[in-house]
Amino acid sequence: MFADGTIIEVGCWMHARRKFYEAKTSDPVRSHLMMAWVGGLYEIEEDAKVARKRHPEWDDVTWHLFRYELRLKRSRPILDAIHAWLVAERPKVLPKSPTGEAIGYALNHWNALIRPLDAGFLEIDNGAGERAMKPVALGRKNWLFAGSDEGGKTAATLMSLCATCKILGVEPFAYLRDVLNRVSTHPNSRIDELLPDRWTPAEVPDPPGRKG
Repeated sequence: MFADGTIIEVGCWMHARRKFYEAKTSDPVRSHLMMAWVGGLYEIEEDAKVARKRHPEWDDVTWHLFRYELRLKRSRPILDAIHAWLVAERPKVLPKSPTGEAIGYALNHWNALIRPLDAGFLEIDNGAGERAMKPVALGRKNWLFAGSDEGGKTAATLMSLCATCKILGVEPFAYLRDVLNRVSTHPNSRIDELLPDRWTPAEVPDPPGRKG
């Protein structure tokens, strides 16, 4: 996927940390040191989010520039220390040991793991993507009984809509209930008004006898 450079890989510190977490029983000193460093990276990310909440006037460009500069100032020194430590410790552990595999994973993916230093809009892990896919993984046995290829496509479309709603802060059931009631009579030329990022609920008339 990344060979020709068209798609740029961005690594996931959640996965890199997990490797060391799994090695903590056999090598607690190295594992806890690495997890502490990674924890420091996440503290910086949290500080960036707190700063954005304090500045609701920031647009995305300003927010991304702030996080980019914060990472260069505070995250880069931690990343430099991590890399030097990984290189120094690699010869000291068995390659197939839990710690050896954790170190190998981090070094093999290093360029991708430091990619968030290049741009403030990049995240340091793919947790959001994994959370969006979790319902699919939990229900995969149900997807074996979609009924047909077309049924599977319909299910994928509906799940994509629900995942998009969650990202946008729209309650999925309310959205689907409203859109499915309106879509058959909504002008086709304005169908984009029913997309999750543009949707507004239909006005509900007052019950009979109720005065405004």
